[in-house]
Amino acid sequence: MNVLGGSETALLRTAISAAEVRQQVIADNIANVDTPGFKRSEVLFEELLAEQLGKRTESKLELRRTHARHIPAGRGAGVVRPRIVMDETTRMNNNDNNVDIDREMALLAKNQLRYNAMIQQLNHKISMLRIGIEGR
Repeated sequence: MNVLGGSETALLRTAISAAEVRQQVIADNIANVDTPGFKRSEVLFEELLAEQLGKRTESKLELRRTHARHIPAGRGAGVVRPRIVMDETTRMNNNDNNVDIDREMALLAKNQLRYNAMIQQLNHKISMLRIGIEGR
């Protein structure tokens, strides 16, 4: 039995992974702030997740997979993965670079807060399981 294998834990782990990818992408954007012709990238995850959840509102039944090779179905069907997209439409500088350092630093702080909140949530879930197992 996989205690931490619930759908909410899997979603939380995927969101944490998306925040890690976003951290790398933002760091890359900041590192290339003065590189001529560099186009910034961003990570799409929350939008894809909302779209996926919106499609599943009509399905109330969640089917449990007992083996990794089983076909997913029900509300738990489909895994949302973060997607990196390049912003080709904007232009900030005369050298065709579109990185705004102030915006990137704000996105970095926002991502760090989001990451910390998700880690705290995962730690809380593990703490509750520990309390249940130890019986305190």
